Amino acid sequence: MRKWSALTAVSIGTFMLLVDVTIVTVALPAISRDFGTSLGGLQWVLDGYALALAAVLLASGALADGHGRKKVYLAGTVVFAAASLVCAVAPNAGLLIAARFLQGLGGAAMLATTVAILSVAYTGRDRGVAFGIWGAVNGAAAAAGPIAGGLLTEHFGWRWIFLVNLPVSLLALWFTVRGVTESHGRASENHKLDLAGTVTFTLSAAAVTFALIRGGDAGWAAPSTLAAFAVSAAALVAFIVVERRTDHPMLDLHLFAKPSFSALMVAAVLAQASAFAYLPFTTVWLQQFLGKGPVDAGLLGALPMSAASFVGGAFAGRFLQRVAPRWTIGIGLLLIGAGALMQARLTPESTGKALIPGLIVVGLGVAAVLPTMASAALAAVPHERSGMAGGAVNTFRQLGFALGVAVFGSVFAHRLEGRHAPTDAVNHVVAIAGFVALAAAVLVLLVVRTGRPAWEAPKPAAEPAVSETV
Repeated sequence: MRKWSALTAVSIGTFMLLVDVTIVTVALPAISRDFGTSLGGLQWVLDGYALALAAVLLASGALADGHGRKKVYLAGTVVFAAASLVCAVAPNAGLLIAARFLQGLGGAAMLATTVAILSVAYTGRDRGVAFGIWGAVNGAAAAAGPIAGGLLTEHFGWRWIFLVNLPVSLLALWFTVRGVTESHGRASENHKLDLAGTVTFTLSAAAVTFALIRGGDAGWAAPSTLAAFAVSAAALVAFIVVERRTDHPMLDLHLFAKPSFSALMVAAVLAQASAFAYLPFTTVWLQQFLGKGPVDAGLLGALPMSAASFVGGAFAGRFLQRVAPRWTIGIGLLLIGAGALMQARLTPESTGKALIPGLIVVGLGVAAVLPTMASAALAAVPHERSGMAGGAVNTFRQLGFALGVAVFGSVFAHRLEGRHAPTDAVNHVVAIAGFVALAAAVLVLLVVRTGRPAWEAPKPAAEPAVSETV
């Protein structure tokens, strides 16, 4: 049906770019063997992509509002495909990591436009269904990455996890050209690229991630670790100063004066970290310590979550439309926390099947949290800032994944270096994820006061300018 063409186009692209956040997890051992890369280097294969996504999402959203969301989405897809090809042919880890950053830049241009495209294309109950399906795709993609990565790595080699993006990109381009209507932000807004804000935000996020990874390798008191933390703090201060002074900020800091919006942004960071950032380390446990192949590791470590998230998301979009967002998000985070803690009870005799019940519970929590968090952020801000709010949710989610991988990687490596059993290392990582999710649930239930989902909010007096393109 042409009615759902825009949703199809956005879902294909979103699935592809989010799969690439986690698709490399089961390929890490193979990449390590080919390139001789350390654990820290492997973390950058994951974090380079997630950081680039987080760093330029908001700037991409501003460009899309000014120059056309469809145009930016198409351009991002082309960049993503080209970077995927470079990843596939990379002769060393350095070029692979650089290409992953470039992939993230293209992915950011795509992801920054998704919420706005859906908001323009659908209204009322259709918008609720669209956000529900899009949220299910979000959760399923992040969890399905290890499954796809396992199948491709085991049967074709790890380079195919990037080559497969080329035909999918072509499919996304085709549906976008045919099914997405061009749209812009309000004509009164002067959409300019906040270069200073983008640079300072990127520097702060990259430096703190480097510090967290470096701290696990060289020690938390090492000069390089302390210097990285100092650079991150200085860049964050510079970012705040820049955003307060510019007329066209990539992130309007006044939005954080709203307690609900602030709590949602913190919850976005913590939700993504607690639901997904521990998966690389359970995958390492399955492959390197239990001897599972990439396919088995992907199936045991991700399929239960992926299936539960997709099925739960489809029902969430239809039946939870009239539930206050804080209850949906808060209960979803409680499920994520409970599911993680269920997985943190491994013993030396445990098999991969011990993860399955907890992964199912986490998947149900993800299905409730992701679509509702996006719509709640839109409802918490003025309509003219909806594009910025949608971009902020995605930015903080990806930042949460990058920081989570760095923190959990340090914990995992420290436990292994201390001659603890591999199951002990996994238990510590997953338990931390569980308590992080529970803390986020408490924050949301106590602070968020957005009364109703965004798709039930009254329409603004003037809709964004929309023009049809071929």
